[in-house]
Amino acid sequence: MSVHVQNTRMTTARLRQMKQNGEKIAMLTAYDFTLANLVDESGIDILLVGDSGSNVVCGNQYTLPITVDEMIFLTKGVVRAAKHSLVVCDMPFGSYQVSEEDAMRNAVRILKESGCDAVKLEGGETILPQIKHMVQAGIPVMGHLGLTPQSVNQFGGYGLRAKEKAEADKLLHDAKLLDEAGCFSIVLEKIPAELAKQVTKAVSCPVIGIGAGSECDGQVLVLHDMLGLNQGFQPKFLRRFAELGEQVKLAVGSYITAVKEQSFPNSEESY
Repeated sequence: MSVHVQNTRMTTARLRQMKQNGEKIAMLTAYDFTLANLVDESGIDILLVGDSGSNVVCGNQYTLPITVDEMIFLTKGVVRAAKHSLVVCDMPFGSYQVSEEDAMRNAVRILKESGCDAVKLEGGETILPQIKHMVQAGIPVMGHLGLTPQSVNQFGGYGLRAKEKAEADKLLHDAKLLDEAGCFSIVLEKIPAELAKQVTKAVSCPVIGIGAGSECDGQVLVLHDMLGLNQGFQPKFLRRFAELGEQVKLAVGSYITAVKEQSFPNSEESY
């Protein structure tokens, strides 16, 4: 089935309208111009320049090491590619937790220097002052609850969150606070599907799930995971829509053989 690509840029208002109309929202990560261009041309609604670039691009074990400078660098290329998609940049660990002023300074810098449309922050009530300050200043903010990778050391791993009633109640409470504070969307990561359904119904802003069941307003995956480029990662929620990792290795193997056998370049490929 072909995907209709709008001629106009996606907006936060359009995303809210999609929720109201029951139209699902598709979001993927991107970290460079070339892949972002292909994904944007395919009709994706939101491109997230995730701090997962710390893992995918930089090879770190966790998202924690990536810096504001590095996030701005990655986001610039994605912004240049995006003709249709809304581009959201993750605020990395340490860039918004210290104070409202520090958070605002970094958020403004990210928007001005990268050209992105919005920022994403992990956390609930504890970072509500920062979110309110940003929203009041006109900065679109996407929230993120559930498994928040920047808190991996506190959680002790990447396990399912909000399994127990107390944590589930707090997550629902936090989601309502983020919605009331003006977040244009909330990501729910790795929580029970029934809880995600409750949150989606309880808030007015669109809810994007990853490992949160099918009842969210939309879904997000890491691009390199769903394309099969990251072959060592296979959580329950991940569906690989291609196996490009194998294709890349086959192509490179063919290139190596052609070079060593001196069949590349041939006469037609030479000047």
